[in-house]
Parts: sequence; C-alpha cells; structure tokens
Amino acid sequence: MKLESKLFDSIRVKPDEDRRLRDKHPSCAWHGCEGAGMHKAPKGRGREGQYHLFCIDHVRSYNKAYNYFDGMKDEDVVGYQRSAATGHRPTWKVGKNPHASDKSGNTESGPEKPGFADPFEIFDDLGMETFKPRRTIRNAERRALNELGLDENATAEGIKAQYKLLVKRHHPDANGGRRESEEKFREVVKAHNYLRSIGFC
Repeated sequence: MKLESKLFDSIRVKPDEDRRLRDKHPSCAWHGCEGAGMHKAPKGRGREGQYHLFCIDHVRSYNKAYNYFDGMKDEDVVGYQRSAATGHRPTWKVGKNPHASDKSGNTESGPEKPGFADPFEIFDDLGMETFKPRRTIRNAERRALNELGLDENATAEGIKAQYKLLVKRHHPDANGGRRESEEKFREVVKAHNYLRSIGFC
C-alpha cells in the first residue's frame, strides 16, 4: 500500500491540502492544470451567468486579460455604454408620454385608445368609452350642477337641455310672478352662466 494514498489523509498530521481541495472541487479549467477550480471567472459577452472554474493563479491571469467588449466595433461599445447608464431600458424625453396618441391618432402601443393608454389591452373587451377619465369637479361646479338637478357626469348637451327645461318651468311669467319661482329662476340662470363661463357647457 502506498503511504501517499488519500485513504490516510484523515489521520495525517499534515494532509495534502491541494489533494483534499481537488477532491472537493472540480479541476481547474485552464488547459494542463490539475489544481482545484475554486474561483469563478465569467465566460464572456452573450454568456452571462456562465463561469469557468480556475485555480487562484489562473483566475488572476484570466482576469488580467479579460475584455468584455472583445470583438465589438468602437461605435457599438459607445452605444452599449450609453445604454448602460439607464440599465439598458428604453427612455424618452421628460414630459413626453410614450403611450399617448400623436396627431395621427396612433400610439406606440397600438391603435388609438380614447381616454387613456392601455398598452396591455386589458380593457379592450369592456369598451374603452367606459373608462374615459372624468373631469375634476370643484365644489363651485358641483353646487352649480346640483342647482340644475344634475350630477358630475353631465354632458354639455345635458346641461343645456336641463337649463331650458328649468327656465320654462320657473320663469316668472309662467308662474304668475310668485316669489319662490322667481328666486329659483335666478339661481338656475346664475348656475348656468357660471358653468358656461368656465367652459363646462
């Protein structure tokens, strides 16, 4: 029996550390090296997440000579470096919505989507008209609409039609000059004039 056999490593005072490491780890990927491959080195561009396993001496040599951009043209390297500043994600100018419609009615994410952008076409089956953004209603506008008996979803045509109806109903000539009717008539006219002045109808 050979005294250098690995069977005796567990009882040796000074076991062969290199041999024990070789048994635990795969051998070095460097051609002709029999050391333990304990250190990772990237395989290169296009093979991200893949590594060579080298011993400490050969991983140092490999890293000194490693060039991620090897074989790329200079303009491609510059383009890659610019894109790396944003994590290789698409960008656009500040204040520009890439999903908003242009003048032709087209969007970058597909055909025109009235009201808002739906790049994943989630709401296509539900009818886009349902999801048009509602106008922000202030308290003064809400009071004026309530005076006309309308809610905040009222359209310009609906406001005009309701105004005509209320004017006919509360006009002093149609009510024998009653004071309550005259006050209601004034409030209706005032509410309609306010809504018209802010461009609501």
